[in-house]
Amino acid sequence: MEDSRIALPIGTTLDRYIKKKQDEFQFATGELSQLLRDIALAGKVVNREINKAGLINIVGAIGTQNVQGEDQQKLDVLANIRFTRALSKGGEACAVISEEDDEIVDLNNEGRYVIAIDPLDGSSNIDVNVSIGTIFSIFRRVTPVGSPIQEIDVLQKGSEQVAAGYLLYGSSTMLVYTTGHGVNGFTYEPSLGEYFLSHPNMSIPEQGKIYSINEGSYNSFPEPVKKYVEHCKESGHSARYIGSLVADFHRNLLKGGIYIYPQTAKDANGKLRLMYECNALAFIIEQAGGLASTGTQRILDIEPNELHQRVPFFVGSKDMVEKAESFFN
Repeated sequence: MEDSRIALPIGTTLDRYIKKKQDEFQFATGELSQLLRDIALAGKVVNREINKAGLINIVGAIGTQNVQGEDQQKLDVLANIRFTRALSKGGEACAVISEEDDEIVDLNNEGRYVIAIDPLDGSSNIDVNVSIGTIFSIFRRVTPVGSPIQEIDVLQKGSEQVAAGYLLYGSSTMLVYTTGHGVNGFTYEPSLGEYFLSHPNMSIPEQGKIYSINEGSYNSFPEPVKKYVEHCKESGHSARYIGSLVADFHRNLLKGGIYIYPQTAKDANGKLRLMYECNALAFIIEQAGGLASTGTQRILDIEPNELHQRVPFFVGSKDMVEKAESFFN
């Protein structure tokens, strides 16, 4: 081995990076920094459970449905418990809303932040060993600290997010997040138990060559979506669809592309949830130079009216999203 390669530096840890960047937070009290650490820690625990899922009988459905009417997987429930417990013990969060819970989970009236989370996105892919993820949004509460949590604290527009991110559990585990000052990705090194900065200042190409959509539902797509899909084919774009939102989003973020989950005959308002899926990814993609839309409206401008609100979702490279929107116009 060449001398120049011996004891190469392994990079900046997540904890050190958060401390270094803390002054960029609008309210630099250290609480938001701790929230990000709490989420990162819970992600390590969930990553461990996922990696041994096939060995300890925690794959498959648990036999119940969540508020969405979807069959809950065993790891859905486990991940929800892990993240909620970590946020509760941290003390900075006053409430959590989750895909797996019907109502607001009230944690601590003294907390200053509200967390919206999809604890395990794409969990039906666990049984076939396909990449899955966690998506989270962080909002600053509106009502005074110490008072009971109110719906106004939770139902905020995506533009009010102070941080958002996702964890991707794949060939390697990554944490990608933004606090409104660009997007950075950290890869988990399991032997050291640390996340290291591996993808600084992430940006998405303005024009991509990938479109990600479930074409099995093509016949029930709105006409503008059908026309855009045909445009993609005529333009020689590649179809890539994993079926795990985080995985599809992450690939397109790195390589350029568009992810689409439109309204269909079955899901007239779309299927993806505004509060704990679309808002977070919209914040990230805009910080990376891309766009997120319903096809007719910017995602981050939507005024939410319920916890589990669904919306159509077009997210990715700027030119591709604008082109998709043009078919609606």
